[in-house]
Amino acid sequence: MARMKQIALLTLVVGALCAAAGSALAWNPHWRGHDHWHHWHHSHRRWHSHDGGGPMHPLSRALPNPRLTPGAINPAVTQADIHSTICVRGYTRRIRPPEAYTERLKREQIREYGYRDRKLWHYEEDHLIPLEVGGNPTSPKNLWPQPYRVAGGWGAHLKDHLENRLHYMVCRGEISLARAQRMIATNWIEAYKRLIAPRPLAHDPADRY
Repeated sequence: MARMKQIALLTLVVGALCAAAGSALAWNPHWRGHDHWHHWHHSHRRWHSHDGGGPMHPLSRALPNPRLTPGAINPAVTQADIHSTICVRGYTRRIRPPEAYTERLKREQIREYGYRDRKLWHYEEDHLIPLEVGGNPTSPKNLWPQPYRVAGGWGAHLKDHLENRLHYMVCRGEISLARAQRMIATNWIEAYKRLIAPRPLAHDPADRY
């Protein structure tokens, strides 16, 4: 009889522990079993590697070499047709060049730019004049290997914030298409400081995009 009581007590304890563990796992928003955690962990590590991977580049490399990458516009986008082109949701997906093209170009341009670090994933093959403000999608004059890590925080991800802001302003009629193109092609850092903040921020405080 005593042994049966011990077994019953042990069953209750194990059941309580399993219930508590189940509650804890259900509460944790990142836990959905080992496979899910493994995928989440590695996908997040890959994302963060864009910010922390590779050598720190000097501030001068935040801007493209104007001789190699002066910028080029898309002749199919004009001020008169922005509401049937760049301001239409999904427009940039339709004209974005294939990865096979941009990856090959990135390899070539990393050599042209004289970067010692040749790891492709340390750079974004970026459109100087972004597609969402009428940049040319395939011209090598509008694409360059922009480092993710740049002194002061002026890397590729930060330029993305400016691109979103300019797109919003153009489509709202707050700035002309030509002016937006000129600002980002001339010096995107100065444009960021003028439109968003004098120093890099984790997020655009006026993000409505």
